[in-house]
This record gives sequence, structure tokens and C-alpha cells, in this order.
Amino acid sequence: MGKKFVDVTARFSASGKIKPLNIIWDDGRVYEIDRVDDIRRAASLRAGGIGLRFTCMIRNKQIYLFMDENIWFMEVDS
Repeated sequence: MGKKFVDVTARFSASGKIKPLNIIWDDGRVYEIDRVDDIRRAASLRAGGIGLRFTCMIRNKQIYLFMDENIWFMEVDS
């Protein structure tokens, strides 16, 4: 298991809430986030690191998207 650093388009509200809108893969593919089900401070047990964990649905698949400081990453199989 490892980390995959990704570009993310996100909306930051005036009240400080963060909502990721899509993930941009390093080859340019863009994956729209259908919904965010949960946001919590958590550790990535598979890839290491800690930050805000967004439980997201993309194309009927649940993924964990992490924001650690100002860097976004996902857990991936190596």
C-alpha cells in the first residue's frame, strides 16, 4: 500500500469548510466526486500520514481522500 499524491479542485467556504469537487490524476484524467459522506481528522493506516480524511464516492466506489497540511493524497495499492 502506498500514497498517491493528487491534484484536487476544492471549494473553501467563508465559514472554513472544505469540499473537494474533483481529483485530477497525473495523466490529466479528472474524476468528479459524486458526494462526500464524511469528514474527520484521521490517520491513513494503509499509507501513513495524518490529516483530514474525506470519505468520498466516485463512480459508485468509496475512496478515502486525505488533506495533510496543503497536500492531497489517496491510499493506493502498490
